[in-house]
Amino acid sequence: VQLQAFGGGSVQTGGPLRLSCTTSGRTGLNYAMAWFRQAPGREREIVVRITSRGYIEYTNSVKGRFTISRDNAKNTLYLQMNRLQSEDTAIYYCAATRGDGIYTRVGSYGYWGQGTEVTVSS
Repeated sequence: VQLQAFGGGSVQTGGPLRLSCTTSGRTGLNYAMAWFRQAPGREREIVVRITSRGYIEYTNSVKGRFTISRDNAKNTLYLQMNRLQSEDTAIYYCAATRGDGIYTRVGSYGYWGQGTEVTVSS
């Protein structure tokens, strides 16, 4: 499975941005997926995860602002980010892992996209 994330860019505070992550294989049925981010000088952290059955869990700081979705027919994962704040500035990574458990740690995911950079400024 190969992942490719894109859609990052520079945006003003309060603005929206949508990230996409395409996968080379059919990850819809058997893979859990997630978006992580890594800000400068900080560890990579999970932003949101979605199981193959559609269960979604967001980290508290993005609840109500970010929305994850997946189009299994297109093998694409999305992250709609609204009301972006400077604290959201980071490199965003999509990740996948086979299975349908509770996967929140970096080490739980075996497949990673290359990252796409999001910069939020006033």
